[in-house]
Amino acid sequence: MTFNRKILASSVALAAATLMATGAQASMSDDAVRIGYLADMSGTYRDLAGPGGLEALKMAVEDFGGEVNGVPIEVFSADDRNSADVGANTVREWFDTKNVDLVAGLVASSVSIAATKVIEENDGLGIVSGSAASSITNEHCTPNHIHWVYDTYPLANGTAKAVVEQGGDSWFMLTADYAFGHALEDDVTRVVEENGGEIVGGVRHPFPTSDFSSYILQAQGSGAKIVGLANAGADTVNAITTASQFGLTQSGQQLAGLLIFLNDVHSMGLEATQNLLLTTGWYWDMDEQAREWADRYFERTGKRPTMVQAGIYSSTAHYLETVAEAGTDNPEQIRAAMAERPVEDFFSRNGYIREDGRMVHDMYLAQVKTPAESENEWDVYEVLSTIPAEEAFRPLSESQCDLVNN
Repeated sequence: MTFNRKILASSVALAAATLMATGAQASMSDDAVRIGYLADMSGTYRDLAGPGGLEALKMAVEDFGGEVNGVPIEVFSADDRNSADVGANTVREWFDTKNVDLVAGLVASSVSIAATKVIEENDGLGIVSGSAASSITNEHCTPNHIHWVYDTYPLANGTAKAVVEQGGDSWFMLTADYAFGHALEDDVTRVVEENGGEIVGGVRHPFPTSDFSSYILQAQGSGAKIVGLANAGADTVNAITTASQFGLTQSGQQLAGLLIFLNDVHSMGLEATQNLLLTTGWYWDMDEQAREWADRYFERTGKRPTMVQAGIYSSTAHYLETVAEAGTDNPEQIRAAMAERPVEDFFSRNGYIREDGRMVHDMYLAQVKTPAESENEWDVYEVLSTIPAEEAFRPLSESQCDLVNN
């Protein structure tokens, strides 16, 4: 029995004992706990979450025994195609026809912002695991969703601050032209300027984009020491590949990938990505707990999990444990109860859910290894330092969330 199964088994046993001791009856809304997984299953963000995230969610359900409080756990999924309209309409249909209890996954920030509005309108519950925009728990916060894995604030505090401190004080920003890219650009600009650097130029590209030639030429012409990539997934891979083809780094400029995933580094290889600094919420080889779960995931998928896929398991397990302990799947009660329980598992260190819906936890500054340093194809990061939970995420004193009393 693995570490995670032991934790889940003990949680179920404790919940059952508590209900029996108090004589409480489980108050479930219908004959099942229904979880809808919404993500990009075929496009730009497929590999960082996608089908692999669905497998992680199913692992959590299976480890829980497939039922909670005497009713089965049902899982269904949909491809949002990175469209806010498709995502919102899918979630609306789930509430109308499937009696969804939890909307999980949620990757593209524009989709998440649209979907969480529908979730709020229907008094439901959502857990955002793949999106990066810090606005999701800032100006777009709701009492009906939680943001789990990471956001643009710690990405900037980690990577951009480290690069500026190493002398990279002039930046050109290459930004995906939608909510996530804008948020990351804003947070990076703040960090660069606060640390004595400057943004000398930038360009925003459509999402998604396959041809980065003109954008890389503009970056080269800017004379900036650092070209910051405020994009993700296939867009980041295409940008880095094009920069290599155009000799950008050979001419003295340096790339700063502000949202790099394990699958990106794996697909591009260490020759192209070595020494790249990045900030991550989790790494499969960071400690024994992480390796144990990652080994199980690898057995199912043949791949090592990204931080998003690990976070999907973590958030689903936390939700199910809370439902079991509370004896209900009422969204308002579960959201409050989830915030009362610390989040300490293979994914999260020093984790807890704030009133704005942000799950705060330690983040990590890492560097991509050189080919000589790597021992196998998935041995790609060296964790350089821990960014403590309280320092990583936007402080509540700066929050624009209506749920926060500043």
